[in-house]
This record gives sequence, C-alpha cells and structure tokens, in this order.
Amino acid sequence: MNNSNTYKVSIIGGGLAGLALAIQLADAGHSCVLFEKNKYPFHKVCGEYISMESWNFLERLGLNLSELNLPKINRLQVSSPSGKLLKHQLDLGGFGISRYLLDSKLSEIAKNKGVRVLDDCKVNDVKFNENQFTVDSAQGIFTSELCIGAWGKKSNLDTKLRRLSPGVYPERSRRRGGRGRAGQNYVGIKYHINIDFPADLIELHNFKNGYCGISKIEEDRYCLCYLTDSENLKKYNGDINKMEKEVLFQNPFLKEYFSKAKFLFEEPLAISQIKIGYKSAVENNILMLGDTAGNIAPLSGNGMSMAMRSSFELNKLLNSYFENKITREKLENQYLKFWTSQFKKRVELSKTLQKLLKNSGMTNLAIAFLRVVPFLRNAVVKSTHGKPF
Repeated sequence: MNNSNTYKVSIIGGGLAGLALAIQLADAGHSCVLFEKNKYPFHKVCGEYISMESWNFLERLGLNLSELNLPKINRLQVSSPSGKLLKHQLDLGGFGISRYLLDSKLSEIAKNKGVRVLDDCKVNDVKFNENQFTVDSAQGIFTSELCIGAWGKKSNLDTKLRRLSPGVYPERSRRRGGRGRAGQNYVGIKYHINIDFPADLIELHNFKNGYCGISKIEEDRYCLCYLTDSENLKKYNGDINKMEKEVLFQNPFLKEYFSKAKFLFEEPLAISQIKIGYKSAVENNILMLGDTAGNIAPLSGNGMSMAMRSSFELNKLLNSYFENKITREKLENQYLKFWTSQFKKRVELSKTLQKLLKNSGMTNLAIAFLRVVPFLRNAVVKSTHGKPF
C-alpha cells in the first residue's frame, strides 16, 4: 500500500462503480485511494436485483457469488395501478443481493488487494491544476494524476463543481442567468421484509406517480423498494406511512404485501431529490461513473450493471493511458464517446417511461397491450438487460 497521500488514481465514492474500478486498478498494479462518506457496511436505497450479465464480472473481481447461496430470478410480473397483471419469463434473468452485503464484501476485497479505502470520509472539494488533482477530504489532502467521480445520484461536489442536474437545460440557464429548469424530483424508499414470496420472481407494481419492486435477496429476506414523485409525499406532509396507505394501497398487490409482510427496519430508508436523466461522463477533467454520469429509472434500467460495465470499460482505457498509448485528452474523449453511445439513449428512454408512469390511465393501457403482444414485451424486457461482460 502507498503510505503517502499521492496516488495514480483517486476515486470519490465507494459504491459498486467505485469499488469495482478500484479493484481492477489494484489488479493492474496502479496505486489507488477510494473515499466513501459512509462507514461500511451500510444500507442503501436500491432495488437489489442485478442482471446475470454482471455475474462473471463480479466473480473475476474476487467475489465468490456461488458460495453465498443467492436467489436466481427468472420470472417477472408487472401490475398496473388497477391490478392488471403481466407475466413474463426472463431469458437472462438476474440474482438478488443486498447492497449491505455486496458493497461490504467488495470493500474488503479492495483493501486486501492494496486499495487505500477511506470510509466515513467525506470529500469537501476536488480541484485540477497543472495536470494534477487535489482532493480535500475529512482525512486530509490527497493528490492524484487522475480522479474518478463515483459519488452517485447527488453530492455536495455537484454544487462545488457547478454541475447541472439531470433535466436542466443549459441554454435556458444562460438566458435566465440561473440554473435553468430542473427535471422532476423523485423520492426512493426501501425496506427489508420477511414475506411468503417465490425466490425466482421479481415483481413491479405501479401506483399513481410511482412503482414498487419486490424480490428476494440473501438469507430469508426480501427487498421492497419504491420510487415515487415527490409530490405524492408532499401531499401527505412528508408522512411516508400515510402516503403508502393512501396511494400505494390503491394497487391491490401492494396493499396485500404491506399488510402481510414483517418489516425488518425500524424506519424506512429514504433518499430524496432524485432526478432521472443524463449529466455528463466527463466534467472538470473528472471521469464520472455510474449514477454520477446519469441516473436511470429503475423500471427501465438495471443501473447497477451499467455502473459495473462502465467501470470495466473505463479500466481498459486507464490501462492504455498508463501505458502511454493515449493522452489524457484522448482518454477523456474516448470515455465520453463510450458512455454516450452505450448509455445515454437508455437514460433518455428511462425519462420517457418515467413520464408515462405519471398517467395511471396510460400505464393501465400499456400493460394491457403488452399482455397480448409478446414480441413487444420481449423487446421491452430485453432493453433492460445487457450482455455479459
């Protein structure tokens, strides 16, 4: 391990994208420091379903998924707000694992491979000057040749770097002398529960201005996680329990699950001010990974596999850079080109689908239509799962 505060790469954010990249860099012999504001292990608002496209990649990182006895998920059911049910077999499918377990294990692998992992360590600022980054953190000042932004959906650093939020239009911002018109705000809520539910099934249940997913994770636990328009919560003065009873319970499936489940958290885990959309994969010479580059709607996404795939592709470019095959400018341009070609359309599509869900009548109609048009249903499901890497 590097005992000084100077590294080849600094990674700000210790979620899936940051940890996966840090492990790959360590495997290639590059010194790396990773900053995570929370203390491992910790829970995170997340649907906790990962496409099988990422299974082999995670095992190559050193995580023996097979020994964890994780549920393999190959069936999907989606309900409309009124309770109409669509059933579909998942060809590729996925598996369930909590972020509490997954991120904790990856952080240990990173440490064992020589990454300096600084958890419970907030980054206050990052600056680029004379071909070097300076990272101001709660545990001191660090310098690095390259810096990776993997802090997720929102951070104080977005404000520091004057990054526009997803859905903000720069040209309108300039005309108005401000930040422009922002996209819709969403709230994410997660529980872990015990319930009688098939281990091979993932369900998505729509309600007014939102949707809720449920699937098995490790042991005898299930993840129940939903995304809702922030206006739903405002309408009930921030009372999550009341909103659930008045809004989510309009879907008969959700009413039944909430009534029968044993809730394992004392309080729901929540994150607010989520915006769906594309930011930029390179800003201020920082290379952005995962949700830091763009937030994808959970219903249309598999954002965790996107995060890991972007770390895989970026790592290949970083190796070329450190071997002096490409310049910093080419590194940034090639990564931006990759991210835009692979993910930008998926993020923009997710915004469109998210808007569709605000109209309960349209959601009911769409699900009824997909029930009788299997080839279109296959195409929609396929768009949410990538190929193994």
